[in-house]
Amino acid sequence: MAALKTPLIAPSLLAADFSRAADEVAAVERGGADWLHLDVMDGHFVPNLSMGPQLVQALRPKSKLAFDVHLMIAPVDPYIEAFAKAGADHIHLHVEAGPHTHRSLQHVRDHGVKPGIAICPATPPEAVGEVLDLVDMILVMTVNPGFGGQKFLTSQLRKITTLRRMADATGRDIRIGVDGGITAHTAPLAVAAGADVLIAGTSVYGQDDYAAAIRDLRSGAHIPA
Repeated sequence: MAALKTPLIAPSLLAADFSRAADEVAAVERGGADWLHLDVMDGHFVPNLSMGPQLVQALRPKSKLAFDVHLMIAPVDPYIEAFAKAGADHIHLHVEAGPHTHRSLQHVRDHGVKPGIAICPATPPEAVGEVLDLVDMILVMTVNPGFGGQKFLTSQLRKITTLRRMADATGRDIRIGVDGGITAHTAPLAVAAGADVLIAGTSVYGQDDYAAAIRDLRSGAHIPA
């Protein structure tokens, strides 16, 4: 399946005001976001701590957005069920997070949640080749995971293109997401390379007008017919 002509926009709650989390979720929903991205960090797999399933569960009744949960944790298997029950619609786990990625992705699907595979900048695209039959999305990290506000790594554009080709070759409807340094300048580059889901942190939550920021990302990254 080809990439979407108009990319989906998923603001990352990591960049929001956590003291007003429910209001921040509602604001991007009103502003036209497609999904809400939730970054879960354990201070071990990545050098930061963020949120747990309790926050996902608390926010779930407050929004109709798809909850796109990115587990930057290792080991990941013990936490899949908790995030699924908390209300995740998609769960991304890292190919680098453990030796049994295939089984972990099956575990996600067994809980009725769409599985995604995330890949760090130093990992070659071929590392996910054996699990493409299990995933609904590939999440390409365009920064080194752990902190928001980093600069987009243009070195990852070639990887996005390779993964788009690999995904399309399966004949399955696999989205390609990009996470890290997504702005009005870098979003068109990512989409031209083959991405169709844009994870946007400070480029949405760091702006005064969330709706305008979402609109600018979407229109600037639109693929002409």
